[in-house]
Amino acid sequence: MIRVEGYAAVFDAPDRAGDVMRAGAFAGVGHVPLLVQHRGRAVGRIEAIGEDARGLRVTAVVADAKVARRVRAGALPGLSVGYRARVVRRGAWREILRAELAEVSLVAVPMQPAARVERVSAA
Repeated sequence: MIRVEGYAAVFDAPDRAGDVMRAGAFAGVGHVPLLVQHRGRAVGRIEAIGEDARGLRVTAVVADAKVARRVRAGALPGLSVGYRARVVRRGAWREILRAELAEVSLVAVPMQPAARVERVSAA
């Protein structure tokens, strides 16, 4: 088992699809599963999740040994959110003002380039 920490979403920066998450989009987020590449079964558990000034910060334990090896090897360096946009403002970008978070995933290529695993340690 390993513990990972990082940002699953970063505020005020356009992602590869042209969406921009705004502070408050994930206010009051509850329990969500930790997946790989947005599919399959949970591979661990999220210990802490919440917004700070930068974005949606996550601390999670990866219990699946194969996934943990992939994270340590750098094959899954990103984090990503699966969500449903609830309040959107259209302009130069699609701004996500409120979202219903469905899951957080470890990914090879995150939609938001700055959404990364920043620390890996023993659980």
